Amino acid sequence: MSFSERGDLPTRDVFSAIADPTRRQMLDVLAQVDELPLYEMTAKFHMGRTGVSKHLAILKEAGLVEDRKVGRESRYHLNAARLHEVQEWVSFYERFWTQRIDRLKDLLEEDNT
Repeated sequence: MSFSERGDLPTRDVFSAIADPTRRQMLDVLAQVDELPLYEMTAKFHMGRTGVSKHLAILKEAGLVEDRKVGRESRYHLNAARLHEVQEWVSFYERFWTQRIDRLKDLLEEDNT
């Protein structure tokens, strides 16, 4: 199992999991479907099944992807709730830059008067 012994905490940081562009593409693919079997996911990328499986394992360790077995096939789906941490981090910097730009506008307007 990819979660800690308590069973509720991911074992990999979300930011490190999404640092790779291929894994971000995999999340994009999974966001467009309810779930996707491994063989269909493999067909969407220029790598073998083992490579896709390794990327999915990293996403799974971060709690971004979950899987279920259907017969011998694994089917994967997105757990977008784990991206909330990323959204909060980005929101902080969005507010930071918005405040800085607003302050710069105020300063420029003061100089023009």
